Amino acid sequence: MAAYTILTDSCCDLPAELAAELELEVLPLRLEMSGSTYRNYLDGREIGFQEFYSRIRGGENAVTSAVSVGDFETAMRAVLDRGEDLLCICFSSALSATYQSASIAADSLREAYPDRTLYVVDSLCASMGQGLLVWLCAQEKRNGKSIHEVRDFAEQQKGSICHWFTVDDLYHLKRGGRVSATTALFGTMLSIKPVLHVDTEGRLIPMEKARGRKASLTALVDQMEETAVSPGYQTVFISHGDCLDDAKFVASEIRRRFGTQNIIIGYIGPVIGSHTGAGVVALFFTGSSR
Repeated sequence: MAAYTILTDSCCDLPAELAAELELEVLPLRLEMSGSTYRNYLDGREIGFQEFYSRIRGGENAVTSAVSVGDFETAMRAVLDRGEDLLCICFSSALSATYQSASIAADSLREAYPDRTLYVVDSLCASMGQGLLVWLCAQEKRNGKSIHEVRDFAEQQKGSICHWFTVDDLYHLKRGGRVSATTALFGTMLSIKPVLHVDTEGRLIPMEKARGRKASLTALVDQMEETAVSPGYQTVFISHGDCLDDAKFVASEIRRRFGTQNIIIGYIGPVIGSHTGAGVVALFFTGSSR
């Protein structure tokens, strides 16, 4: 079986040490704040997570951009030149042009490397939902599955990666057009916290409203109870926008209700965080449906 590499982008929000352990190649998206451009590396080398959220809380906004075709071509060529095949798993095409960039790059390289296999998968996932899909694919690879089998697994599995999250501040959802200005105003006044998910087409959709922070966090676990497959036996991911205690509360509720042992908590990186703001908490698990 030919050797192959799994390539993804930084919107997977995996902890840097976990991505290294899985031997992933990870390309950073970019963001611009106050006239400076930063690459969103998983280890925060150009802009740290706490610094980013401190600046967001201070009123700065960020504009994000996808991985370019050229960056994908360079990374892909490096893998192909060392004689390996490549499986690329990208941030949802409904939320970013990153998948399109990867597809264009792959199309341009297939002719130059006719003996190599090069697959690009639209994860239809975001943040550690994308990370969970990549993690599951890496486990399949470790179990000896071929690149063809892992590509098929990714396509079959991605519709079962459930994303549920809530935000503490409606400003950034309003800025991105996810909620109306009126909803943001009255939601803030009444301490209404939206609960949202990523649907089967990879889009961000508001689903319900909770009164108060604790209720919104509990609602995430309620959703897991409704659709999770064998919740006590799967690996669950939780990401947060600089609110670790809230993420730990969600983890404790999951352990209490389901006995789940394997829970991985990590930061939501600056690219996703630019659109959600500080205080976001997101829960990802495998379910019967999204």
